[in-house]
This record gives sequence, C-alpha cells and structure tokens, in this order.
Amino acid sequence: MTADRSEGLAEAARALAAGEVSARELTERALARIRATQPVLNAFRVVRAEAALAEADAADRQLAAGVRAPLLGVPVAVKDDTDVAGEPTAFGCPGDFPPTARDAEAVHRLRAAGAVIVGKTNTSELGQWPFTEGPAFGDTRNPWNTGHTPGGSSGGSAAAVAAGLVPAALGSDGAGSVRIPAAWTHLVGIKPQRGRISTWPWPEAFNGITVNGPLARTVADAALLLDAAGGNHEDDPHRPPPIRAAEAATREPGKLRIALSLRTPFTGTPKRLHPLVRTKVVDLANRLAALGHDVEEADPRYGQIGLAFVPRATAGIADWVRQVPDPSLLDPRTKEAARLGRLLGGAPLRLSRRAEATLHRRVGAVFDTYDVVLAPTTATPPPPVGTLAKLNGWRTDQAMIAACPYAWPWNVLGWPGVNVPAGRVAGGLPVGAQLLGPEGGEPLLISLAAQLEDDRRWHRYWPEPLAGTPATP
Repeated sequence: MTADRSEGLAEAARALAAGEVSARELTERALARIRATQPVLNAFRVVRAEAALAEADAADRQLAAGVRAPLLGVPVAVKDDTDVAGEPTAFGCPGDFPPTARDAEAVHRLRAAGAVIVGKTNTSELGQWPFTEGPAFGDTRNPWNTGHTPGGSSGGSAAAVAAGLVPAALGSDGAGSVRIPAAWTHLVGIKPQRGRISTWPWPEAFNGITVNGPLARTVADAALLLDAAGGNHEDDPHRPPPIRAAEAATREPGKLRIALSLRTPFTGTPKRLHPLVRTKVVDLANRLAALGHDVEEADPRYGQIGLAFVPRATAGIADWVRQVPDPSLLDPRTKEAARLGRLLGGAPLRLSRRAEATLHRRVGAVFDTYDVVLAPTTATPPPPVGTLAKLNGWRTDQAMIAACPYAWPWNVLGWPGVNVPAGRVAGGLPVGAQLLGPEGGEPLLISLAAQLEDDRRWHRYWPEPLAGTPATP
C-alpha cells in the first residue's frame, strides 16, 4: 500500500481487519493527500481533520477489541448535499450555513458500517449542472487533465476518488450526477434503484428523481459502498427489497441480450454524439459481444419523457432555495430555475408524477426483448473548466443537454444504471458508458460491470500525480 494514493475500499478494510495498518494511519494519509491536492483539485468543501482522526482512533480501539464491520476504520467522503452532524450542508451554495444537528440516514448507515467520514465534497449549486464550479468554492478540476471539469454535480466526490484521495465516496444522481462525473474521471458510478439508499431527511429528493450512489475505482468497491450505505429510514416512501451488491460483483452474469442504444432522447435542443465517444462505446459493445453476449442496436421508446422531468427538477430546486440562509447570493440561473419550479410545482408536478407509470410501461418494453441497455453516459468528453460557468440560464441548459443528453431519463423512471469506464480520448480525457436496467436490476448490472472490468482491467490506470504530490513507485 502506498501513502500517496488510497488503497481500494475492500483492500483497506481487509488490511485493517488483519492488523496490517491502523485506521489512524489510513486517515492521516487521506488527510495529507487532501491537503496536498486541494489547491489544484479543490475536491472538498469541508475537511473534517480533527473529527475524522477521532473517529479513526475510536475505530482502532474497536478493531483491537475484536470488533469487525464492513468498513471499520476506512476513510470515505460524502457529497455536500448530505448531512453530516456538526457540519454545514451548503450544497454548492454561497452563504453562512449552520451546522446540521443529525446525520443523514445514508451517513448514519456508513457510520454503522464503521466508515470514517473525512470530509464533504464539492458540488455545483444545488446539483444542477454537469460541472463543479461556483463562486462559493471555486473550480473543482479533473485529475486526468486539470484544465477540464470532472463533471457534476458529484464532481468533488469523483475528483477525490479518481486522484486516490479516498478509496470511495458517496454522490447523488438527479440527472446523471453520479454517472456523468464517473464517466469523465474513469470511475465506476452506480445510480441505484430509487430508495435503495435513503435520501432522508428528504423523503424524496427532488420529487423522487435524485438518489444517492457510490463512486469507486472498481465494481467491487462501488458495490461494497452501496451495501454499506443502503437501507431505509422508517419513514421513507420507497423501500425496495434488499440486495447483496458485493455478492453480485463476484457472480458471472450469464449470457445476456444487450441493446446498444446510441439515439438521444428528445429534448428539442441541438445535440450530437461526439465521434470519439461513439467509437469508445461501440468498442465496449464489441467487447461484450466477444464475451459471449448478444448485442444489437435498439433504442428504448422515450417519447416526451422530458415533460415528466422538468417540473420535478425545478420544483426540487425551489424546495432547496427555501432552505438557503441568503437566497440573494445564489447564481441568477438558480433563481430563474426556482421561479420556474414555483410555477410548475402544482398541477404540472402532479401530472409529471402520474406519467411515471405510463413511462415505465413504454420505456420498460425494451426489457421484454433485452436484459440490459448499453448507452453512452455523455455525448462529449469533459469540457474545459469555465465552459458553462458564465452562460445565462438558457445557454447553460442548451450546453448541458448537448454534453449530457443520455443519463436523465433513468432518473424519471427511478431505475438503476452503472457507469463503466470506456477508455480515454484526446488529451487523456476519460469517457464512459452506462449499463441500464429495469426496476431492481442492480445485481445483474453489477455482475455485468464486474465481468467487463475483469476483461478491460480499467482499475490499473491512474492519472499522473499532480504537481507537488509524490509519484507512485
């Protein structure tokens, strides 16, 4: 194990249980990596150095007493839309936010699994955009090429894991916000079934389109974090039957029927699949065929699914704006989205929720023929930092849809998807592909992703160390 990059999540847990390393050592290393890279990567909004070391010391005492838990003593990070007791939850916004009194349910479950929470990662303002930049915290950068964004809105979590600051991190996905930054930083990112990981104290984050999900370098690590964070608060409205994600990562998926879907859902705005991204996704489809799966081009019938997305998303922004101590400090685009959300938060929102059953039948018909849908995660490689930051609301929406038109329909449906690395293009920039399934389909998607990882071995590749940080021997 090296001090400059994190060990894998499962490997760190194993080494701790075997007494090969202490939780304090792992946490000190993580904090040192965060300090060294923060001036360049800017992955963290909050670093819990003192609190994390105290948690690590407590974990060491438990380990010495023979206590065992899945993540006992392992340092991880969570996105700054997730409450950690004693820390503010600013969710990318400027202003003076008070400390929260209680852990979110997902954090409560991570603590129960023994994890040490080293900090809270940066996110775009209220998670709206596929970049992680803002006046409240600056620019979060991609460790594969620091002139480019790591994506968003879970960009801080993705940057932290891709650079090896922590072995895994929790993000959230309301329109691709786990899968997009995973694609653009060469990670595995799981958007689970709605309700798999609780969003409490929000019963339904962004009216049910947003879920929490893990980012990690390997399928096994992402599945382990999913198991650790998974579960429900007693008042959660969505409580899917439990799964064993880590066990699924060890199983063969069997021979599958896979639909390669390259067509973008209708949005009414210009967009085009970048040829380099297309090539990488088609290459991945060809590897799946070589592994014995039946792969053919076919597209889900998305129809006008965007009409069911916009009211839920914008009404969710309006809900969050009400929690902000000083809304006057918010980005003008946020204020504009909140105004629209207040207009759409009545009858249009109710209609968009009622449309979900119809959408399940129409889009889900693809699974009458196929087991899995394979699609690009994004239409483009990661753009340079600042590309979208100074645009007005309409231009931002157009640019965002042009870059990321593929991920958001699965948020409307509430169904699972897994980003897998698809390779790198010009400038060393990573791109990804998403494996999409029906309700409760995480185990099959995870098994298929693990098979691909065994074939492609993407976890062997790291970005070059940042200036001022030690190189891996």
